[in-house]
Amino acid sequence: MANPDPLPFETWSYEVSESSTGGVTLDLKGSMDATNSASILRAAVHAIQDRSFPSLTIDLENVTYLDDFGALVLVQLKQVAAKKNADFHLMNASADVSRMLSIVRFESLEGRYVIPKKRTPNVFLRLGDDALRHWMEARYLISFTGSVFLQLAYVFSYPRKLRLDDTLLCMRRTGVDALPIVGLISFLLGLIMAFMSSVQLQQFGANIYVASLVSLSMTRELGPIMTAIIVAGRSGSSFAAELGTMKISEEVDALFTMGFDPTRFLVVPKLLASLIVVPFLTLFSDLFAILGGLLVGVTMLNLTVSGYISQTIWTLTLFDVFWGFGKSAVFAILIAWIGCFRGFRVKGGAASVGEATTSAVVSSLFLIILTDSMFSVILRYWG
Repeated sequence: MANPDPLPFETWSYEVSESSTGGVTLDLKGSMDATNSASILRAAVHAIQDRSFPSLTIDLENVTYLDDFGALVLVQLKQVAAKKNADFHLMNASADVSRMLSIVRFESLEGRYVIPKKRTPNVFLRLGDDALRHWMEARYLISFTGSVFLQLAYVFSYPRKLRLDDTLLCMRRTGVDALPIVGLISFLLGLIMAFMSSVQLQQFGANIYVASLVSLSMTRELGPIMTAIIVAGRSGSSFAAELGTMKISEEVDALFTMGFDPTRFLVVPKLLASLIVVPFLTLFSDLFAILGGLLVGVTMLNLTVSGYISQTIWTLTLFDVFWGFGKSAVFAILIAWIGCFRGFRVKGGAASVGEATTSAVVSSLFLIILTDSMFSVILRYWG
């Protein structure tokens, strides 16, 4: 059966014939390209979809040209035959047509492509995989920590080897740029603490002790912790993202190839910068928190500025101030250390950078709280 009514601009036609065994032969003629593949597919499918046949044979003897769109037409016809459980054959293909079919690997395409279901590993397989992964992480962590200590010792032995410009830049990003947010949060925290404690202390006429509560709690505990949390969210994540991006773009490997030690070149400036600026950020946090408490004391508790400041000075000791200062230095080391470690462990693409950033922040917060609890126990039994 010939194409009954071909359009004038069409460069193709077809004939459908049926053998004595019931097999259908589709004889395609002309060009099969991007301009007419859609119309060829519609006509061919319409011609055979209502038939029942044991085999479908496509005769390509009269096909003058075939591109990848024409090959897709044959793929669709192959799928139609598969749905009818019929055999599919190609015959009389020219050298050019056969070459195009080989390029698209037509013979390897099945009539029906079934996407295999991803098997969920059992609990023992997941447990073993996690155990091996944590073991490798622990090994790399020990190696990374040793490398950091060795490079710090090298820099202290040869101070000129320290990248001073990068260290100062990290100090500005970690310390100076964080000062507004640290000051604002600490001010609000001191204000809230003073307001909430005044509700109870007013009942006993002990308004003046609001100054003692705010100053002591901020310098010993909340000041270092809040500052460390903010720095972990800002700078710790930044360290992980920066080093992670350098790792996947192979910049770290390029530094190693050029003879630079990546730890001394990238980690030591960040570690020293954090160690220097975070304790001073903690002092600013304590100061702003005391100012927040002062605002509540003067405006709501009828305290004088001199009385509030005198009570604060009388309550605090140098030990309290330096205790918080020392804790914040330890927190700074943990933040820079874990942030750089997570950055160096990035593998893959952009998604791994996001995972490393999240892991750096979460790990830093956990270590900060854990270390602070250890400091509290030490202070309890030391006293």
